[in-house]
Amino acid sequence: RPHPNVAPAAKGHVHKQPRRERPTVQRPTSVGTIAMAPSSCFAVAPRGALGVRREVIGSCVAGCARGAGQQSARPKPTRRTSSTPLVSGRLLQQTRRQQNPCLEPVEAGAVEFDDLFSERDACGVGFIASMHGKRNHDIVDKAILGLGCMEHRGACSADDDSGDGAGVMTEIPWKLLASEMGDGVVEGKCGVGMIFLPQDEGEAQTCRDFITSLAGERNFEVVGWRDVPVDSSVVGVMAKDTEPQVEQIVVKGDFASYEELDRELYILRKKIEQEVFEMYGPEDECYICSFSGKTVVYKGMLRSAVVQSYFLDLQKELFETAFCIYHRRFSTNTVPKWPLAQPMRFLGHNGEINTLQGNLNIMNSREKLLNHPLWEGHEEDLLPICKGKGASDSANLDRVAELLTKTEFDVEPTMMLLVPEAYDNHPDLDNKYPEVKSFYKYYEGLQEGWDGPALLVFSDGDKVGARLDRNGLRPARFWQTSDGYVYMASEVGVLGDVFESASNVVAKGRLGPGQMFCVDMREGTCSTNIDIAKRAAAQKPYAEWTKNIKDLDSKKFNFLSECAMSAEEALEMQTAFGYGIEDSQLIIEAMATDGNEATFCMGDTIALPVLSGRPHLLYDYFKQRFAQVTNPPIDPLREGIVMSLAVRLGRRGNLLKPEADSVQQVNLTSPVLIEEELEDVMATDFLQAKKFSTFFQAGGSLSDAIKELCKEVEASVRGGCQCVVLSDKPEGRISVDRPAMPILLAAGAVNHHLIEAGLRTEASIVCETAQCFSTHHFACLIGYGVSAVCPYLALEACRQWRMSPKTESLIKKGRVSKLSIEDCQHNFRFAINKGLKKILSKMGFSLLNSYQGAQIFDIYGLADDVVDIAFTGTASRIGGMTLEDLSKETMSFWSKPFPEAPSKLDFFGFITSRPKGEYHAANPEMSKLLHKAVGLGGKNPAIENFKAYQEHMDQAPITTLRDMLEIKSDRSPISIDEVEPATKIVERFCTGGMSLGAISRETHEVIAIAMNRIGGKSNSGEGGEDPIRWKALEDVDSDGKSESFDYLKGLQNGDIASSAIKQVASGRFGVTPHFLANAEQLEIKIAQGAKPGEGGQLPGKKVSPYIAGLRRSKPGVPLISPPPHHDIYSIEDLAQLIYDLHQVNEKAKVSVKLVAQAGIGTIASGVAKANADVIQISGHDGGTGASPVSSIKHCGGPLELGLAEAHISLTQNKLRDRVILRADGGLRCGRDVMMSALLGADEYGFGTLAMIATGCVMARICHTNNCPVGVASQREELRKKFPGTPSDLVNFFLFIAEEVREEMASMGYKTMDDIIGRGDLLKQKDTPLEKTKSFDASFLTQYGGESGLSSERIAQETHSNGPVLDDKIIANPDFQQALSTEGVFDITTDIINVDRAFGGRIGGAVAYKYGDNGFAGAMNITLNGSAGQSFGCFIVGGINIKLTGEANDYVCKGMAGGDVSILPPADLQANASESVLVGNTALYGATGGRLFVNGRGGERFSVRNSMADAVIEGVGDHCCEYMTGGCVVVLGPVGRNVAAGMTGGLGYFYDEEESFASKLNPEIVVMQRVSSKAGEQQLKGLITDHYEKTNSSKAKDLLDNWSEALPKFWQIVPPSEMGTPEASGEIVDAEVKVAEQQRA
Repeated sequence: RPHPNVAPAAKGHVHKQPRRERPTVQRPTSVGTIAMAPSSCFAVAPRGALGVRREVIGSCVAGCARGAGQQSARPKPTRRTSSTPLVSGRLLQQTRRQQNPCLEPVEAGAVEFDDLFSERDACGVGFIASMHGKRNHDIVDKAILGLGCMEHRGACSADDDSGDGAGVMTEIPWKLLASEMGDGVVEGKCGVGMIFLPQDEGEAQTCRDFITSLAGERNFEVVGWRDVPVDSSVVGVMAKDTEPQVEQIVVKGDFASYEELDRELYILRKKIEQEVFEMYGPEDECYICSFSGKTVVYKGMLRSAVVQSYFLDLQKELFETAFCIYHRRFSTNTVPKWPLAQPMRFLGHNGEINTLQGNLNIMNSREKLLNHPLWEGHEEDLLPICKGKGASDSANLDRVAELLTKTEFDVEPTMMLLVPEAYDNHPDLDNKYPEVKSFYKYYEGLQEGWDGPALLVFSDGDKVGARLDRNGLRPARFWQTSDGYVYMASEVGVLGDVFESASNVVAKGRLGPGQMFCVDMREGTCSTNIDIAKRAAAQKPYAEWTKNIKDLDSKKFNFLSECAMSAEEALEMQTAFGYGIEDSQLIIEAMATDGNEATFCMGDTIALPVLSGRPHLLYDYFKQRFAQVTNPPIDPLREGIVMSLAVRLGRRGNLLKPEADSVQQVNLTSPVLIEEELEDVMATDFLQAKKFSTFFQAGGSLSDAIKELCKEVEASVRGGCQCVVLSDKPEGRISVDRPAMPILLAAGAVNHHLIEAGLRTEASIVCETAQCFSTHHFACLIGYGVSAVCPYLALEACRQWRMSPKTESLIKKGRVSKLSIEDCQHNFRFAINKGLKKILSKMGFSLLNSYQGAQIFDIYGLADDVVDIAFTGTASRIGGMTLEDLSKETMSFWSKPFPEAPSKLDFFGFITSRPKGEYHAANPEMSKLLHKAVGLGGKNPAIENFKAYQEHMDQAPITTLRDMLEIKSDRSPISIDEVEPATKIVERFCTGGMSLGAISRETHEVIAIAMNRIGGKSNSGEGGEDPIRWKALEDVDSDGKSESFDYLKGLQNGDIASSAIKQVASGRFGVTPHFLANAEQLEIKIAQGAKPGEGGQLPGKKVSPYIAGLRRSKPGVPLISPPPHHDIYSIEDLAQLIYDLHQVNEKAKVSVKLVAQAGIGTIASGVAKANADVIQISGHDGGTGASPVSSIKHCGGPLELGLAEAHISLTQNKLRDRVILRADGGLRCGRDVMMSALLGADEYGFGTLAMIATGCVMARICHTNNCPVGVASQREELRKKFPGTPSDLVNFFLFIAEEVREEMASMGYKTMDDIIGRGDLLKQKDTPLEKTKSFDASFLTQYGGESGLSSERIAQETHSNGPVLDDKIIANPDFQQALSTEGVFDITTDIINVDRAFGGRIGGAVAYKYGDNGFAGAMNITLNGSAGQSFGCFIVGGINIKLTGEANDYVCKGMAGGDVSILPPADLQANASESVLVGNTALYGATGGRLFVNGRGGERFSVRNSMADAVIEGVGDHCCEYMTGGCVVVLGPVGRNVAAGMTGGLGYFYDEEESFASKLNPEIVVMQRVSSKAGEQQLKGLITDHYEKTNSSKAKDLLDNWSEALPKFWQIVPPSEMGTPEASGEIVDAEVKVAEQQRA
């Protein structure tokens, strides 16, 4: 279909060609008689080299949840034809606008939550590039091979065949196009557009017409349209439904340079996109994959294996390129779209942008202010820059990066300013490259970071490179060859040539946190991070420009030294602004005392604020969002070096034209301002700061007052005000008729008003407020756009507390530290800052300026009018308080001190339970009734007592969303005799994950025995189990006592104390192969309901010798579980962990524990695709042994909403049959079980109630180790008071089951299968709420559709990993003989990167029979090749593995014994000791064994290592993090933050460059020279073994020159190792050493 002005000879139509068949090459048998299946990426030649098979994986076995094989070919469907006559594009626009008024152009505004969070993804990426720009087809073939060998990093839809997305970016294949389209195709003059057109031929022709027309308007000649030849038979069923017509348009223009050509093509594409939006709205019915004079993108909803089969161009020898980026997508949204496949137009992204919502809000506000001479006259053509609905985080980042590179920004600075590294606390930048810090400091004031785990590969056609996020949370390996090629990939081994290419490889490396490398194909160079950064920093005088930034140094300002108010006035103010006695004592005073938030326990069981009859502060209607699955939380405690609370005040200049005055701003190190600092801000001339009062007239319209405030602010900003200060500080005493509007409401409204006015980047918002005293309050204000807060009344409360007689008395008695009035305020600010870092880290944020305005919250209980005026874009699904309701609630607080102030603050009871306060569903009265009902202590249960318990529950106030629902059955009641028996129902019951350590041994074992009796499941929690519990009791006497468990009573022969569900949490405490092999189910704890996004901590006083033994640690040492990010960076990493666990125990189902929040349906769908067997949804009200108050109260969502969303999403995406859905969170009675079933749950978890049924009295002092009944204590004398028996819990669950049966009979249903997922049988109660009439429960009363039988889901087999290399070895008769006789088995074979988790199944087989270290034989396995992820995981004593080649992430994860040695091929040209041979997070959770690596490793080496020994020749950041035992020797360079959180074990570090002191985290450990004989023997012995195992030249040099080498070693010693023979020596102060080195 050429342009009418083009001669027919230019027509580019190409006939479809049949799929090219490729021969299958069998992998030959290696020594050891192992024949491999032909499903791998390539074949393996015997021993010496790995040959490449040119046929890529033909199925989705590794990546798809079911492991479906190759689908049979299907004919390409006939294109749909339009049922209406062809109309012009303009007329079609008008018709669509009439049908869809929402398609009218909109002004700038905030993006909607649901538009963003339905598109989440992660993936595998890579590229191949010729440094000298040599084009050939071999690059394409190799890239396709690499893509196929990362299939496991992607996923498929429910049909197991429609890939989530795969594709490549290359140079335009000019030879190919010219051969088909004639001489009109001229490189340098032409541009090529790769376009997805609508399936409907009529609409497709309309699109062609208007694209052709627009090209002509932009002075392009259309050379022709070309059908891109495809083979649709390889497309999956679901992908075929939306398969577009794929075509290319070639245009020609006369421009002076490539850059000008590409800019004009960019403008053309943006105008086409505007036209498409007018026609189709945000749905990409017509989508441009690329439109460039240099690059082209081939992509689609495909599996890796079929990309080349689908796009026939990629098979043709004439398709030549000098580089190729390849990408495989794992979409958490199970209905991925063709346009969202990657690469995008500029980059390919592996990871997640956590800050997306804030990034888009800011870009939407600033885009109309952006300008540059290059775009003069075309500014409107470029809009919108970003896209909310229908675009992923990757697509939006690509749009911004593309704009910058088209505006004369080089690609490297573009990536540096968008994804900045952590430049603060960076020794190398501080000492060697200060100009680079100036670059980052300057752009921090112009562009907030796009923050989150991200590996970004990019190209503008001339350069190709990669950038890693500041935390280093994605794998990125690269290697360079002597023939001028550079390779980068998420994994090594994807080309299968580790031996073939060894003699040609001159460098093997990895990207570290915040690092980049780039190939310039014009110059023939390959640059690494520092060289790139130095060049970028030298482009402008950034050091000079940053002098315009005024640093507000908090050390120069003083806290007030005396109270600013009288005690009476302060009390009056606190009362009016909604302070309660708990707020004063448990929040403000706790922080003022020691700089920490208060700790509490047992969860949050009060009503949601919208359901409560008591007034609440507006903040309470917001819940913090948190990272789970798609991206990881980060660790503010141990990895704080990547975090920053710095924030800027003042306008942001023009990003496209950075100049000296673009960043004239004030820099704050913290958003918490004290009074003097605020005064300084107000006095800063260039800010022109102005205060705006937030008081309004009582009885007047709050809505009108807000609108008037917004108008006033807008006028001032237009007049030059760069700092808007919203203030509720009265000039005198407060007045009853002038209340202050909620400051969060005022700030949110002003923020969004400025966004809509396009002025948001022109001014900062500061709050001077009395309504801010907790970390959650600060987070809310900052999240809705506030830059800084002066909490004047909270600071005054600190001063009032310190000067009170009561505090003076406490200080004199020694019960409170001696603090000055300034100390109290300092402590308060310190605690707020620390808490803010924790809140940021929950969502994976590193930078406060990225969190600012990001709106990372869910709303529970606010109506649309409130959300629309102040919180646009935030999810709010149950309606609730209107502006009028909030006005009344504000007045209920404000009127309290009038006409006379009270003598003390009110007790609201929102934290602690007392009769006069708010009702707590878990309370002492309830526990007493339940104890009586179950016959606590083995007494006789009584149904009448359970009826009393039921009556108590029925009469309780409304506390949960399910209390607002009632059942409306569509059937008549039936006899209860027709309902399935209670014994069947109780099999669906589970208990929560309560760790042995948090609760006592007695409680833990009684619960497990009870659940095993009824056929339910108990959960081990984090901390492991004693193997004695895994055998059934046979020695129980007539009194119910057993010698094996002599501290328990009420036992029976046949009882077993094993927890059916064994938990794998972030700390990996107690997780050994033996533990895993004895599980019926393995639970991955992603989040905990009481504190999602955080880790846990077991206080040292609870770490008894018994607990320490199970956890492989030392008694009395606190044990900290980090946030779950070390091997769950993203969805494909979760899929890998699921794979690992299926590997070590193929019979155990794997469950994933999630916590409810908006968007969890998308997450659950991704987890199902990741091959999980069970998904648990926990509510925010779950119990906990210990957690900060703010975490218990302000994070996580209601179970009901999460459960309903997960069930409906899984059902609609045809994934419901794959997984069991379990509800967990605050279940207390049979009615709760019924509600959970109707909302979609198959199984039902009880946590707190299970503890109460066995004796808990709700004393709520679990965190103190003083539980009065021994339920949650490790103190021997208290444990003896434990009253429970297994029968108590059995009785409770039988009572619950009978209650369920009664409910089912009244509904007319016989089985649980009949009611599960029937949300349509629920309706909202007519019960009015006290505070609002706008509550809406319709989200919970939907029917998700037919979901199959629950009992069949429960009964289905455990999901399989498919055939694996371990199985081949285990099936070998010689292996079986050695296993049964404890003999010796030897084998040599080859391994490739798709052989993942090698050793795990072998380890599980040995562990199940012999335990972790009981095998006396030897399994000696020699491997050649590139090992896949989790190599050597979960191996045990007696397994010895030698790998010649290389390995990926998670090497030796969870190993408990044995030896693993890794060495490079003998003819590797690169220096082995400088080559990276293993990836990130090696030895994670290891509990024994030894690892020797003749090369370097990545980040987080030996994290949470308990007892393993290791020698390696260089590592990245965070080495030995959270280590509790073992010994690590590093013979080469290390990254930052060594030994953070290390509480046990020893480290030895060879320090040739004398820089180690600056890399150490000295918070816990000390550094010293090796001065003891035992220490020297330990070190030299390990290095000797390393040499013998790997033939390391570095080890040999050290041993040959031992007397010179030993003094260069540092020994790292935590307190628990002090005094051991190895660690005695002279301690060196690391900070002093750093200072000495800097002086030198």
